[in-house]
Amino acid sequence: MGRMRPRVQFRRMRPDAIVPRYMTAGAAGLDLCAAIDAPVAIEPGARVAISTGLALAIPDGHEGQVRPRSGLAREHGITVVNAPGTIDQDFRGVVHVLLVNLGTAAFTIQPKDRIAQLVIAPVIQAELAEVDELPPTDRGAGGFGSTGRG
Repeated sequence: MGRMRPRVQFRRMRPDAIVPRYMTAGAAGLDLCAAIDAPVAIEPGARVAISTGLALAIPDGHEGQVRPRSGLAREHGITVVNAPGTIDQDFRGVVHVLLVNLGTAAFTIQPKDRIAQLVIAPVIQAELAEVDELPPTDRGAGGFGSTGRG
């Protein structure tokens, strides 16, 4: 059975923008790279928007999910503030990645560094229906931690 491969069009908004690519045959995410003129230091607790230098056309019925890179998170505490960030199918501006430093030391993003992953995923827009009562479940209104540990 063949896999669906949505076509994502892109435009380099600056000549040094790096085309996203899958680093392995089984990778879920395309690597996004920094398209910046000079290194950007991120102090502990600070947030920065780093440009990818790319504008994308996400296909109808899909979104682009901007996710952290696990190595940056594990080694330096660098993650995506609004993970996953969403690139809507109708957005045509330059993609920026909102990074935060949750580590204890400053970290510097260099031009062309891999800074995040982009996962293309299907989206379903729901139809909302207001009701007087919701259908019952065994769980009911039990919230955080109500289903037990482990």
